[in-house]
Amino acid sequence: MRNLLLTIAYLGTRFHGFQVQNNAVTVAQVLQDAMESVMGSRDDIKGCSRTDSGVHAEMFCVSVKTECRIPCENLVKALNVKLPPDVAVKSCREVPESFHARYNCRGKRYEYRIHNALNKDPFHYKAVLEHPYPLDVEKLDREAKDFIGEHDFSSFCAAKSSVQDMVREVYDCGLYRQGELVTFYVEGNGFLYNMVRIMVGTLLGIASGTIPESSIPAILAAKNRSAAGATAPAWGLYLTKVFYNETDLIL
Repeated sequence: MRNLLLTIAYLGTRFHGFQVQNNAVTVAQVLQDAMESVMGSRDDIKGCSRTDSGVHAEMFCVSVKTECRIPCENLVKALNVKLPPDVAVKSCREVPESFHARYNCRGKRYEYRIHNALNKDPFHYKAVLEHPYPLDVEKLDREAKDFIGEHDFSSFCAAKSSVQDMVREVYDCGLYRQGELVTFYVEGNGFLYNMVRIMVGTLLGIASGTIPESSIPAILAAKNRSAAGATAPAWGLYLTKVFYNETDLIL
């Protein structure tokens, strides 16, 4: 028995998230279809996270225990032949039997990408958020720094979430501009349902003046979803980095 760690990337536009669902196409489903075709069995896979419908990933990690003996390099090539164009396997390595893509994860980095220009770009359709109104990125970067630290993020979690512990630690976050593209980035030890999208919606509310400046600490303290801004659309969100301790990966 081998335990493999696959690193994949996908454009989430047509998928209903990662996790397998009844009557909906998901990333896990098409990945397992390809694995079954190549490896000869439909092995159980463990994803590093659950991503919402429409969310993208430049780095997403999956662990799978399998009897398949195909070398990792050849497995990557074979899986990519079977996968649809919007999903790709980037790498594969053998890891200890105890390794679990989700439980061994030490943190993640998300980016939310905004095309900030007067005219929309059709090549950005469902890949970034179109926002035609001016954004003061330096100001919003300062505002975003109030998310850093360990906080109860109840105000930044979808109301229908069943999670009991809303405390998460944000290691770093901010915004930067590259031409017409504005990127919000955030790194932390874990994220609640819709947390990053509500953070972005709140910052856009501050930009528009519908939410007062310097109000993020008060919104956090409120521990109430209604205190924060709108939930930004899913298609601007990317999972870009998954963090593991290297010692957990060494056989």
